[in-house]
Amino acid sequence: MTPYWNGAVLGFSIAAPVGPIGLLVIRQSLSGGARAGLRCGLGAAVADLCYGALAAAGVTLFARWQEQAALCGGLLLCWLAWKAWGAGAAQAAAGSGFITTFLLTLSNPMTILAFAAMVAGAGAASPAWFMTGVFSGSLAWWLVLSSAAAALRGRFPQAGMAWLNRASALVLFAFGLRALSTAVRGILA
Repeated sequence: MTPYWNGAVLGFSIAAPVGPIGLLVIRQSLSGGARAGLRCGLGAAVADLCYGALAAAGVTLFARWQEQAALCGGLLLCWLAWKAWGAGAAQAAAGSGFITTFLLTLSNPMTILAFAAMVAGAGAASPAWFMTGVFSGSLAWWLVLSSAAAALRGRFPQAGMAWLNRASALVLFAFGLRALSTAVRGILA
């Protein structure tokens, strides 16, 4: 495979597992439509592009800041969970977007490690094409997810949005606590 396609496959596979970013994209798509969801996904794709570029350049300096990044990400996730718990559809739409998902993706220390492993495994001979592929693959996933969630938008009752806000708040809070515990363990070690 060419560096572009290696990057595209790897970018898609990094983005595809539904975690806190996926939940935010789904909530945004259900409450604000596919464009709102894609805006969130674009933030994550740009963060993936940044990490992929660092990994392709061989920069490992950010690995030293894993605990601090996890601490910031955990706090941000807990704050988003608190906001989502009581949010209506309009508040949920206003509560996250490009910047939020960009910062959350950057604050995930596993993203750093995943991209370092990806670049080492893919042998990116052409970093520019590889990174273009990573961005394309990641963005393709967010396009699929936001479009699928937006297709359900008209069929999702208001009571369902309230339930989704509460359920996603609990999941986001759990991810936040996990990130915070990882950060504290790393800082104390």
